[in-house]
This record gives sequence, C-alpha cells and structure tokens, in this order.
Amino acid sequence: MLIAQITDTHIKLPGKLAYRKVDTAAMLKRCVQELLALEPQPDLVLLTGDLVDLGRPEEYEHLKSILAPIRQRIVAIPGNHDERGAMRDAFRDGGYLPASGPFLQFALDDYPLRLIGLDTLIPGQGGGELCRERLDWLDRMLAERPDTPTLVLMHHPPFVTGIGHMDRIGLEGRDGFAAVMERHAQVELILCGHLHRTIRAQVGGRPALTCPSPAHQVALDIDPAAPSCFRMEPPGFMLHWWNDGKLVTHTAVIGDYEGPYPFFGGDGKLID
Repeated sequence: MLIAQITDTHIKLPGKLAYRKVDTAAMLKRCVQELLALEPQPDLVLLTGDLVDLGRPEEYEHLKSILAPIRQRIVAIPGNHDERGAMRDAFRDGGYLPASGPFLQFALDDYPLRLIGLDTLIPGQGGGELCRERLDWLDRMLAERPDTPTLVLMHHPPFVTGIGHMDRIGLEGRDGFAAVMERHAQVELILCGHLHRTIRAQVGGRPALTCPSPAHQVALDIDPAAPSCFRMEPPGFMLHWWNDGKLVTHTAVIGDYEGPYPFFGGDGKLID
C-alpha cells in the first residue's frame, strides 16, 4: 500500500497570497501534478491539517477544486487554521468524518494499515490540545484492535522540535499522548503537519514525523528566541510505503531539477 501525505496547504480565496508572498493555490496545483505523475500511483491521499488559511467555506471550495484531479480517496484532519463546521461540510461525502460531535476524529479500518485521525484544534488559537476526552477516545480506539498495524494522524506534533516560535504554539497534552502510545505497540508511525518541514522524533516509544509543505517551509532555526519566519525552500510531500509488514517513508521534493543522470554507462561500468 502506498500513501501520499500532503500537509499545510493554507489555501486562501482565489487570487489571495499567504503573508502577501506565497501563492499557495499555485503551489498545491504543482503538487497535484507531481502526484498524478507518480508510478505507481498512491492508494490513498492524507491531508494533515491547515488545509485552508482562514477556515472559510469558500476557501474549502477552492481547495476541493484544486484537488479535483486526484481520483484516490482523500482523508483529511483539521489543523489550527481550519474551522470544524466548514471542514465537516466540505468533506462530508468522504464518509469518515463524524456527522456530529465536538471533534473531527475517526478510525478507518478499510486498509492494510488502520488510520486513526485526531483533532488537535483549539478554535481561534495557533496551538493545539489533546484534552482528556480526546485522549480517552484515542486509547479506546487503539484498544479495539491491538494487533492491527496503525497510523495515527494529527496536525500538531506531540514533541518539542527546538524551533522556539513553533514550540510556543505546540501541543498541550503531550505527556498524556505519550502515555497512550506506550500502551499500544501496534502504532507504526505518527504522522504530523504544522512545522512545514521534515522532523523525526520518538514519542512513547513510537516514531513520529512531520511533513514538509507543498508551499512555504518554517525556517530552520534551533534557537528558543528565533523569530517567527518562513523560507521558500523546496516544497514537498511524503510517501509512506507499507510493504511486507514494514513501513518505509520517502520525502518527495516538488519542482524541476537536473537529471535523472545514469550511474552506469552502456558498457555496464560506473561512469567516472
């Protein structure tokens, strides 16, 4: 099974730029083109939060129009820039989001890997939270199928990254989440967004990864006092390959670059 992960698309109303600089719609269109060119094609596409920038219904409609060429199932969780009601309406036809209730959380058992989507959103705030209610729900869902390999999806990473301004809008309830992870060895990987770059950590004995954005990336500055900045580094997405009971992750870089060039000549010898 091949899973594509796209995160932090930050789609605005048509013609609007993020931070007066980033054409997030154009960059997501390029990401979709790259995705459609993959061989083999992914079986599933995951969106791990901050789908739009201001949570407006019109932004979700714009997002859906950009994603329309993708024929695979799209599964999305909310980020801090999302709005639950508008997102629920936009993705109602997906059949996985709860029709009611305070959180957009779900467990999907349709694939070789079980998918558990968490809602870390605090309305109107940049930081996230896993309260007791959400943690208890997660614990129950994992206890239901202890022998099924599982991916946990969440927007805010459940670890301190070292990028100070992002850690200040990080996740409340990290310790409780780590305790849940310790109890459930079937969790293969925790997939996150929010940081707009690739970062790896261990949480409760389980690996966790943040994914790059198809648009702007948070500046890499391991300084508690670092200013809140982004860079136009190469955009990207991730591919998670479940094969023979093992999970392998690749970071795909979006854009035109030189190559591919062969390592070996026509004579089969390494080119020197």
